[in-house]
Parts: sequence; structure tokens; C-alpha cells
Amino acid sequence: MRQHAKHEVPVDERAGYLELLQVNPNYRRLWIGSVISFLGDWFNLVALYTLVSMLTGSPLAIGAIFIAKMLPWALSAPLAGLIVDRFNRRRLMIGADVARGVIVLGFLFISDAAHVPLLYVLIALEMVVGSVYQPAKSSSIPNITKPRELLTANALSSATWSTMLAVGAALGGFTVEFLGVQAVFIIDSVTYFIAAWFIYRTRIPQQTETSKGGPIVQTAAREIWDGWQHLRRRPRIGRIALAKASWAAAGGGLVYMLTLLGEQVSPGAIAAGMGVLFMARGIGTGIGPVIARAVFTNERHWPTVLGSAIAVSGVFYASVGLVPWDLGGWSLALLIGLVVAAHASSGSNWVLATVLLQKRTEDRYRGRVFATEWLLVMIADTLSILLASLLLELDVLSLNVMFVVFALAQVAFGVAWLLFIVPRERQADIDAAVEEERAASTAASDEVAEATTEASQGV
Repeated sequence: MRQHAKHEVPVDERAGYLELLQVNPNYRRLWIGSVISFLGDWFNLVALYTLVSMLTGSPLAIGAIFIAKMLPWALSAPLAGLIVDRFNRRRLMIGADVARGVIVLGFLFISDAAHVPLLYVLIALEMVVGSVYQPAKSSSIPNITKPRELLTANALSSATWSTMLAVGAALGGFTVEFLGVQAVFIIDSVTYFIAAWFIYRTRIPQQTETSKGGPIVQTAAREIWDGWQHLRRRPRIGRIALAKASWAAAGGGLVYMLTLLGEQVSPGAIAAGMGVLFMARGIGTGIGPVIARAVFTNERHWPTVLGSAIAVSGVFYASVGLVPWDLGGWSLALLIGLVVAAHASSGSNWVLATVLLQKRTEDRYRGRVFATEWLLVMIADTLSILLASLLLELDVLSLNVMFVVFALAQVAFGVAWLLFIVPRERQADIDAAVEEERAASTAASDEVAEATTEASQGV
């Protein structure tokens, strides 16, 4: 009979998707709340891009939406991680959904180019609140699932995010065209309140770390530093925390450029063009984790898959910049296929990295670890998008050339991961196996010695 490593669950023992939703009511409620909330999020996103495009017509102004989403999240992530480790995660998620439901109503007052700065402020507030919600959710999944359910739960959560991106972006694009941006903002607000209700009905146990005492600012700084030190002292956690940021270092700019490509493929209906391309992104990030879960069953191979996924995503995005965009429906179909393939790879990277972090991190540190991971992702995204938007605003490079340049950079990041991270992961596995074998040998020797002592005493 084949032996499995302690940290692996045999493929035939992993929970199925329907089984997970049927037998685990807490995960089911959290999942339903996410479905509703994600749908509103993607309605909102297309509406924001369309609104700023109509009011300003500036690539930099559109890029600033991405930056307003990423930078505040990055800056608030360390404190958010501490909050997630110190307070009730269920209540934090409920409060975050209610607060975001109120904030997005402020978008209804944006009707002129002079109001765009206010739009960025509202986006920033929404993201600061979201910086608490996301690590709270990621940290909660291991607490409401069994080991055999964990990978399935993360794959389903990622597929749900992706499906709602596909459905929400497509429907959002057409809703904006037919009902206007205000209707979309109202829909988004309502979805947050409904999602909060489902989380309210969810029971989420956790190991809350107690305060070490002292002034709150000093205590917060000390415990945030303690979380970062936890990553530094445990390289197997610190390395995996870099996986998503390695993709985002170029991927952020590439996703930003999809919004501008939407205008190219659908000049008369900008929102619809954006919606279709973001739908393709959602389909890709949905199918990628499902395929990865089925194909890459040996957890020891996952670090190699992470780097390969970054590089493969870059190859497909380079093709987006190289194919002609003026062949009508054929162009759009080809572009959709390439975007789906690029994000199938990135989705695999995302889910496998998340599961590895959840397994390798103690519950009491998990919030800070995931918040730090998000900090790295958001910084990488922000810098990538800022560079891309400035180059396009200044007409330094054309859009198709920009796709190729950023995609090749992404391939380079993937290759660097394979060259520098994967060998260290393999060595760590070897060291762990040697240590396990040594411990087993020591235990066996102790048993022999004990048996010999008992025999001699019997004689």
C-alpha cells in the first residue's frame, strides 16, 4: 500500500465539491455570501472603469483606479493582519461587508470630472475595509473545514471568485450599457448587505491570540513585527508568501491593460468590451485551480507548479500583444482564448500558494501571514500598474508593445522562481525526510533498548 506524507491527503480521500457544500453548513454559508458579494464587486469594477473613462478619457486616470484599490490595501494590510489574529473573524467580516455596502453608495454622487478625486477616496476607504475581510476569510477556511476538505474548499472559493468575475464582469458591462452606472452601484451595495447576513449565520471557531499588554500602538507595532519575524524564521512560509507577488509584479500591469484593450475591441460599447475580456479572465482563473487540483496531486511538486504557472501566464499574455486586433469577431475570440489560458495559469498559482500557506502556518499567526502576503501582492500590483499607466499616458510605447514587454517580464519572474525558490524547497523536503527518518530510527533504538532492559531484568 502506498504511503503518503503526513501533510498530504490521498486524492481518493479528498472531499468532492458537492459533498463539501452538502455536509459543511458553515463553509456553505460563507461560500454563498462570497458568491453574492463577488457578483456585486465585478458589477462595480466595470462601472468604475467606464465612468472614469467617460469623464476623463485618460489612461493614467484609469490606472489610478487600480492604484486606489491596491495601495491603501497594501498600507493597511499589516495592521489588518493583527486585527484578524486578535479579534473575532466572523464579526470582522460582517462589519466589513456592512461598511462597504454603505461606502459604495457614495459613488452615486460622482457625475463630473471634478468629482473623480472623491471617487478615488471612496475606493480607498472600500479597500481599507476589504484589507480586513480578505485575510479574515482566508484564515477562517482551515477552521471550518477538515483536512480532506481544505484543498477542495480553496479550489471552490477560487473558482467562485473566478466565476463571479466572469458572470459579474459580463453582466456588469451590459448592465452599464443599458441601465447606467448608478444602477450598478446600487446593486453592489445591496449584495454586501446580503453577504453579511449569510456570514452572520456562520459559526467560525478560531485561536485568538491574547494581547501582550502595553500601549496599543506599541503593542500593535510589536505584534506586527512578530508576524514578519515569523515569516523570516520560517523560510518555508516566507518563500510561498512571495508566489502571488511574483506574478503580480508584471501581472498587475497586464490586467490593467485589459481595460484599455476593451476599448480597442469594442469602440462603440466600452463597458461591454471590458466586460467580455474580464469575463475571459474569470473563466481562466476558474478552470485553472480545478485542473491543478486534479492533475498536480503530489504536494511536493507544487512549488515547481507555482513558478511554471507564472511563466506560462506570461507566454499567453505575450501572444495577446502579438496577434492582430483588427479581424473583427475572430480577433475577439482569439483574444478571449489567450486571456483564458493566461489566467488559468495564474489561478493555479493563486490557489496552490494559498493552500500551502494555510497548511504551513499556525492559526494564531495566519492572519498576519496572509495580510503580509496581500501587502506584497498589492505593492507589486501598484508598482506594475503605475509604470504601465505612465508609459501609456506619455505615449512611450503602444498598447500592443506594452503587452509583450510586461509579459516577457512575467516570464522572467517565473524562470527566476524556478531557479532560486524551487531548489530551496526541494532541499527543505530532503532535510525534513532525513529528520523524520532520524526520529524514527531513534524511536526504534529506544524501543530495542527498552525491550533489552526488560528482558535482562526478567532473567
